[in-house]
Amino acid sequence: MGSVKPIFRDLNADDPEPETTEIESLCMNCHENGMTRLLLTKIPFFKELVLMSFTCEHCGYQNNEIQSGAPVADKGVRISLNVTTKKDLNRQVVKSDYTSVKIAELDFEIPSKSQKGEVTTVEGIIDRSITGLEQDQPLRRIQFPETAAQIDDFINKLKSLKEVETPFVLILEDISGNSFIENPNAPRVDSSCTTSYFTRSKEQNHELGIFTQDEIIEEKESNILHPIEEGEFTLDDLEREVLQFPTNCPSCNSPCQTNMKMTNIPHFKDVVIMATNCDICGLKTNEVKSGSGIEPKGLKIEVDVKSKEDFSRDVLKSETCSLSIPQLDLEVGPHALGGRFTTIEGLLQAMKDQLCDPKHSHMFGDSVDPKSKKEFETFLEKFDEILEGNLMVTVILDDPAGNSYIQTMRDDDQPDDNLRILHYERSFDQNEELGLNDINTENYGA
Repeated sequence: MGSVKPIFRDLNADDPEPETTEIESLCMNCHENGMTRLLLTKIPFFKELVLMSFTCEHCGYQNNEIQSGAPVADKGVRISLNVTTKKDLNRQVVKSDYTSVKIAELDFEIPSKSQKGEVTTVEGIIDRSITGLEQDQPLRRIQFPETAAQIDDFINKLKSLKEVETPFVLILEDISGNSFIENPNAPRVDSSCTTSYFTRSKEQNHELGIFTQDEIIEEKESNILHPIEEGEFTLDDLEREVLQFPTNCPSCNSPCQTNMKMTNIPHFKDVVIMATNCDICGLKTNEVKSGSGIEPKGLKIEVDVKSKEDFSRDVLKSETCSLSIPQLDLEVGPHALGGRFTTIEGLLQAMKDQLCDPKHSHMFGDSVDPKSKKEFETFLEKFDEILEGNLMVTVILDDPAGNSYIQTMRDDDQPDDNLRILHYERSFDQNEELGLNDINTENYGA
């Protein structure tokens, strides 16, 4: 019996048979039986996917689709790309079934669920739109010549976008949070692309098949899920107890166990520590979540890393906190490293380990642009200089929820000379990402 392998695996030469599943299915073109092949895999720096390929040997019809194999994200995502050069047309794009595509300059929109999910490029989205509009043009020119002329004019406008004579903005909005546009300058900040997250409405959750416990109870008219009664567990009980619950591995999606425990960080607040060990792929994760609510104001912390003493500072980075290093032109979103309690050195090392992970190495293999590969190697060399203490940098934590922390070297808990702390009023968009705009936000800096 062979060794058990992860459910979602990387595609590489050492795994020539990645367990495709073949299903005989009906061809929608000729209504004979064709073959559908399913492949479970991962896109580096993104998430798990199910690739589907259909082929009919009777009529030759082929079709390819993509669906997310990862859980639905906690929030929806809105990605705005400013296309200024032809190189931007080559950016890879992952769009799910629930993604709407907009081109602001043409007042053009592809509604969500009107197309299947796919892995494509910016140019591919434009080409597919042109193909769809041209499909019935011959008949339309005979029956509705005026309408056909207007569509021809619009098709020419779409074709002109591929020349990028003038910049245009491509907007992806996905309530499932499973869309993505490639950053060709990774891991540096993408100045042409902005990503924001939003809290789904009740109707959007229902569209994704997500219902609250109360809605399930109301639908089935029976209390199937047992809510925890007030006072059933005291704080002392929770702090002493290590809770276990079944979950899926975030790397290979195989069933595993997560351990959870509440603890207190001195001079800060209560936090929840969660550790997951996967026996299938060997992944070990440690994640920290705030044990208290959202603070009234956002928090921005800057620390100058000049010595070994600064490397040893304790750091709590919450799951809502983004991280940046101006000297490297590096910015890491809140979802990249998750929540963790570590040191400055541990945080920097975790960033480098994620970038150098062998399972992502093919992202910088022989097929990559030599210039991009050289820039990435130079970037990693600078990272080594930082970890060796030869390059002074400033680490910036920006947490709209205010639940992050960096240790001060003073005994009175006040910031030392290398540490700066700023509390700020959150913007409307930040409140929306935290889910505060659906409630009274008078006390939350709105």
